[in-house]
Formats: sequence, C-alpha cells, structure tokens
Amino acid sequence: MNLFKEKIHQQCLILAIEKRNEISNSIKRVQESLSSEGKSTAGDKHETGRAMLQLEREKLGLQLKNAEETCAVLQKIKATQTHTQIALGSFVKTDVMNYYLSVSIGQFSIEEEVIFAISPQSPIGNLLLGKTINESLQFNKKTQTILEIT
Repeated sequence: MNLFKEKIHQQCLILAIEKRNEISNSIKRVQESLSSEGKSTAGDKHETGRAMLQLEREKLGLQLKNAEETCAVLQKIKATQTHTQIALGSFVKTDVMNYYLSVSIGQFSIEEEVIFAISPQSPIGNLLLGKTINESLQFNKKTQTILEIT
C-alpha cells in the first residue's frame, strides 16, 4: 500500500508543479503585455489597459505564492511514513471515498481509484484528523466509515 501512497503523493507533486508553472507562464505573458503597453501613447485608454494588467499581475503573484506554498507542504510530507491515526500525509480509504490528507488539489485517479487530495484545514480534512480505522464520521449528511489508513 505504501507504493500506492507514494504514487498518490507523486501525482500531487506533479499537479502542484504544473499549476505553479502555469501561473509563472501567465505572469510572463502579463509582463510582456505590460512592456508592449509601455510603448503605446494612446492616452486614457493606455492608462486603463496598463492598470488592468498590473492588477492581473498582482492577482497572479498571490496565486504563485499559494502554489509555491502548496509545493513546499508536499515536499515536507514523507509519503513512505505509515499512520495508525489520521494526520498530514495519511491516505484514508472510507466506504464512500479515498482521501489523501495533504493539500487541496482536488480529484484525480490512480490505478482506477479516485482520490481526493484535501487539506487538513478543509471541512472533511478537519473531521478526519485524529480518527482511526473503523471510526465513522458524518459529512454532507452521509456517514463514512474509515476502512484503511496508511
């Protein structure tokens, strides 16, 4: 099972790095647009376009910071470590869903298993923390029983 958990962790890293690179590329495109806007002399229209590009660059800068933090959290997790109690880095199989408690990346599949990478701060992540095998929790009016923790 640890090999499976390592694959899940690796997939999370790949997705996080792809997101970070996508944001970096968007920042470069905005920067290039700002540079070309600087060469225009169209007056008010020019200033409005430039201001909008600067706002977009600021928004992307925050997204990049979050993406870098996501990568940093994932790099700190030891995917080979097994858990008996749910904590950061746990792979949790319930009778309803599979969760990887790490960062909020969302849903993906590995070996035909659907996994949700969630943050411990998310509502379901918070409910899972500290639980052990055979314990139950209720989320969205559905009861889930923990079958496996690694």
